Amino acid sequence: MTTLETPPPPTPAVTPEQRKRRIIGMTVWAAAFAVFVWLVGVPTSDPVTAFGWLWLATIAWRNYLPWREHLLFLRDWGPVVLLLVFYNVSRGAADKLFDPHVLPLIHADEAMFGWLTDGKVPTVWLQEHLYDANHVPWWEVVTTLVYISHFLTVPTVAVVLWVRNRAVSYRFIRRWITLSLAGLVTYFLYPAAPPWWASLYGYLPDHVERFSSRGLDVLGLHGAGNTLNALQVHQSNPVAAMPSLHTAYAMMAVAFFLPMVRKRWWPLLLAYPLAMTFTLVYTGEHYVIDVFVGWLYVAGVFALVGLAERWWAGRTKLSG
Repeated sequence: MTTLETPPPPTPAVTPEQRKRRIIGMTVWAAAFAVFVWLVGVPTSDPVTAFGWLWLATIAWRNYLPWREHLLFLRDWGPVVLLLVFYNVSRGAADKLFDPHVLPLIHADEAMFGWLTDGKVPTVWLQEHLYDANHVPWWEVVTTLVYISHFLTVPTVAVVLWVRNRAVSYRFIRRWITLSLAGLVTYFLYPAAPPWWASLYGYLPDHVERFSSRGLDVLGLHGAGNTLNALQVHQSNPVAAMPSLHTAYAMMAVAFFLPMVRKRWWPLLLAYPLAMTFTLVYTGEHYVIDVFVGWLYVAGVFALVGLAERWWAGRTKLSG
C-alpha cells in the first residue's frame, strides 16, 4: 500500500492567458520574497509569517481564480498554523521540568564512531578536520542553506500538495503534526543537550563551535543570519536535541514520496536527509544518535498514522 492511494484528479488545462498571469504573479512574488529575505531574513521563527508568504505564493500561482478560492487557504491552514505556534511556544518551556541529559548522548556517539574518530564524538572530529575560524569555506555555504531549508521545506511541500491534491496533503499534514507532537513530548520528558551545549558547560573536553548560519555572510545575507542567530539564542529550547526534528522533518519529507517514485531516484531523494545529518553534526547542533532516533520517530509515526488511517477508512466504509 503506497502513500498515494489514488491518483490526483485531472487538473484543468491552463489557458495561455492564465499562464501569462501566473508567470507575472510568481515573478512579483519571488522579487518581493527576495527583498524580504535580504532585509529581514528567512522566516524561521514565526509560522504565521512563513505561511503568509506561502499563501501569497498560492495566490500568485492561481491569480486567475476568484477570491473565495484563495480564502480556502485560511480555512484549511489556520488550525495548522495555530498548532505550530503552540509547538514553538511550548518547545521553549520544555527544558523546565528535568535536568538535561548530556553524557548518554556523548557515550553513544563515542561507542558508535570512536573507532573511526580517535575516540572522539563525530562533531569534534569533523570540526577539527574541516572548521576554520578565520575562513568560511564553500561547503559551509551549502550546510547553511541545508540548515535553513528545515524551516521551509516541509511547509512548502505541504502547501504544494494542498494546491495539487487536498487528500494527499492531509495525509502529509497528519504525519507532520504527529511527528512534531511526538518530538515535543519527548523534549519535556527527556531534555537532551547538543554538542555545543556540552562543550560550553565542560562535558566535552574539546571545544565545539556552533556556526550553522555562518555561510550566510558569504552570500551577503547578514540580516538573515542575524535573524537565525536571534532565534537560536532567544526562542529555541537549547536542550531539545533528542530526537533531531531537523533531520526527522527532512526524512519525513522524503519518505512520504518514496512509494510514488522509481527506486532509481531514491538515492537522490535520500541525499537531502543525509546532507541535513552532516550539517547538524558538523555545526555542533546534534549528535548522530539524535539523528538515528529522529529517523526511528519518522518510521513510528508513519506506521501509527498509516494504521489509524486504514482503521478510519474501514470504519467509514462499514458505516456507509
